[in-house]
Amino acid sequence: MFQGNRVVDGHADILYRMGHDHLSFGDPDSGLHQSYEKLKASGVDLQVFVTFVEPALSSGEQLYEVFASLKRFYDEVVPKGISPVLSAADIARLRESDSNPIFGLLSVEGAECLDRRISVLDGLYRMGIRLVGLTWNGQNCLADGVGESRGGGLTQFGFEVVQRMNQLGMVIDVSHLSVQGVWDVLETSSAPVIASHSNAMRVHAHRRNLTDDQIRAIARSGGLIGATFVPPFLAEKDASIDDVMRHIDHLLTIAGEDAVGLGSDFDGIDEGPVGLRDGRSYPVLLERLYRTYGDPVAKKIAGESWLRVLETVLR
Repeated sequence: MFQGNRVVDGHADILYRMGHDHLSFGDPDSGLHQSYEKLKASGVDLQVFVTFVEPALSSGEQLYEVFASLKRFYDEVVPKGISPVLSAADIARLRESDSNPIFGLLSVEGAECLDRRISVLDGLYRMGIRLVGLTWNGQNCLADGVGESRGGGLTQFGFEVVQRMNQLGMVIDVSHLSVQGVWDVLETSSAPVIASHSNAMRVHAHRRNLTDDQIRAIARSGGLIGATFVPPFLAEKDASIDDVMRHIDHLLTIAGEDAVGLGSDFDGIDEGPVGLRDGRSYPVLLERLYRTYGDPVAKKIAGESWLRVLETVLR
């Protein structure tokens, strides 16, 4: 059913849990939602590895933690055969490969570590970061997150970061960003904009989910929304794979089939919804997608839309 199709997971906090909980990527019994063995079993061809840093740390401490996450990626993940994605040419290699290697793309979630210096962004790019979520839930030097009651948009530095990311060929992620911040990014960016791990507000009212207007605008930018498995974003209680499908269905209705992907947030949550507890459950979701929507729609959701965005944005 899935032969020849590519699967992309646009958001997982594997590197954070490796450091925070002292877990090994190579240990199948480590407790990671996406250990190496689980990632292989998941069928995911391209995993976005997130560097998440506790917002309470100083900017200097945050930058140190980002470096520590990057070291874990290059010292522990890449030696397992995970191939870093640095350019559109790497996406072409993924498409053309018949040996089923797993690729990894590095991202930053919450750009507090930039500390109002574009030079830090340039440095992170040189170290392999290709996707940046501008904020987490709180305020930083770029913008307000969804947890800030005042709901401010981009700061002057935030606008500069968006423009520089466009120049470098970095993907801009608006998950966690305030409502006004999302609109500021969409009005400023010359490249497609994504929400790597967000769901539909119309299906379940949670501050981290997107309104229909936001969903449409992200789709118009050429970007996508990565439907996420975070239980509180899915339903009030007892979230399951059925709720994931409900959100995907609504996203398809509003955004269209070219603008919906997946962004699990595995290892950033205590456990996944019923039926999607860890990476080994991915084939169950993929089977549901193909059975419900058929090919080519399911193929786009599974990974094709992510690959399209990456080919468009990356240099």
